[in-house]
Amino acid sequence: MRLADERAATPVTVRPARPDEYARIGELTEAVYVGGGLIDPGDDYVETLRDAAGRAAAAELLVAEAGGALVGSVAYCPHGGPYSELAAPGEAEFRMLAVLPAARGAGAGGALVRACLDRARAAGLTGVRLSTQPNMTDAHRLYERLGFVRTPGRDWTPVPDVLLWTYHLPL
Repeated sequence: MRLADERAATPVTVRPARPDEYARIGELTEAVYVGGGLIDPGDDYVETLRDAAGRAAAAELLVAEAGGALVGSVAYCPHGGPYSELAAPGEAEFRMLAVLPAARGAGAGGALVRACLDRARAAGLTGVRLSTQPNMTDAHRLYERLGFVRTPGRDWTPVPDVLLWTYHLPL
């Protein structure tokens, strides 16, 4: 059996993160962003990536689990919360989607995004927004496969020299 087949055969479950997992989630998120070359190890944002407990206090922190191991996480952020930067009233967004490289292609990223969409639908929201870096091409393909569309008019620069692309999915 090929590695991709083995990954696909392991079911992925998404659930709320537990406090005893926050340190691991922070490490996982940092490893994905820094190890994947998405941000510089000296960037101030690394502390934010590591702070899973802070995300859990300000948003709904979800994890993807496969074979008993944490393989990904995401923060679901309804409009008005401290981590909501793009969502308008009646919308939500998600932040810091991270899936370990060894688990990619097994459905963890899609399962995390769909869990955010399910929460938004259950709350009666009208859409979900997200920001992403231009170099996150794997994530772009996932978002587009799930029906998100680019919204270049909403692209923004949270800090100098960092451009974020935006996507939206009407519900």
